[in-house]
Amino acid sequence: MKSLISSPYTHGDSSLQQVMLQVVFALIPAIGIHFWFFGWGIITNILLATLFCLGFEAIVMWLRRRPIQTTLFDGSALVTAVLLAITIPPLSPWWLILVGSLAAIVFAKQIYGGLGFNPFNPAMIGFVVLLISFPKEMTQWVAPIANGEQGIGLMQSLQIVFGSTGLDALTGATPLDALKTGIRMGGEVSGVMAATPIYGQFAGFGWESVNLAILAGGLWMLWRKTIRWHVPVAMLGSLAAISTLFYLIDPSRYADPIFHLLGGGAILGAFFIATDPVSGATSTKGRIIFGIGIGLFTYIIRSWGGYPDGVAFGILLMNMAAPMIDYYTQPKVFGQKG
Repeated sequence: MKSLISSPYTHGDSSLQQVMLQVVFALIPAIGIHFWFFGWGIITNILLATLFCLGFEAIVMWLRRRPIQTTLFDGSALVTAVLLAITIPPLSPWWLILVGSLAAIVFAKQIYGGLGFNPFNPAMIGFVVLLISFPKEMTQWVAPIANGEQGIGLMQSLQIVFGSTGLDALTGATPLDALKTGIRMGGEVSGVMAATPIYGQFAGFGWESVNLAILAGGLWMLWRKTIRWHVPVAMLGSLAAISTLFYLIDPSRYADPIFHLLGGGAILGAFFIATDPVSGATSTKGRIIFGIGIGLFTYIIRSWGGYPDGVAFGILLMNMAAPMIDYYTQPKVFGQKG
């Protein structure tokens, strides 16, 4: 595992397994609300991703002649599976989840030596591989279920996942994607949001509630001291600051900061992905720089890039910069003078 940058060290009360399980528990409210608005897709995603991630982890451990049971039960593969499942569209085909799990566990984690040695966040590697390789499938997001509507049942969901029923008629663009497309076609922010039924009070209908539940889970982890505040505050603060600046300059072309916070994956990335202690910066000052960089990259890609959301790319770009950030921000060794 990446070594800490200075001594003396303090011992924590939580084991690795306990920390990983706390991350999963913190996501349960968001998963429940996601299920309420978008149906069975999130459940099938999580079950398949868990099966594939744990399976690939076991195969690699067997090939390396390492203890399989210890590795499977440390919870790291489970967390990767849940995060990957949340970031890809509900009711994704089984083979898409298989490829993403393969990229996350084998090529982003185990190929570097396993937990503690991966320079990039495994779930984000899996997500980006899928986004670049299968852009059509990664843009087929199920429309939220409005009050009184009948959602897709479990059996129909399984038929979609395993390929016997089509999904095209049930899907649409995400709030970020729809807004970017509308602006590029000459529309204004207010007009696009008023003319498109997927938008709610502040961002996307259903997406707002899911993100607020993710925020609640992130705050619970802060209270439990599972994560530290520096990265989430720096990332969301920088994203809010730059989006406010451009919103004040031209509100017809740039959405307000609340939309950017609640309309995509910023909160999930800030609390559950960018706080990964292995692939992120480890010094106090470094964490702040790390978070600011992710927030800025997220906004740049959202506003002028080719992809609707930039959270994953921002995290991976700053993962590359983390060693340099730690090198220039490491504190003095305890007791050192001058």
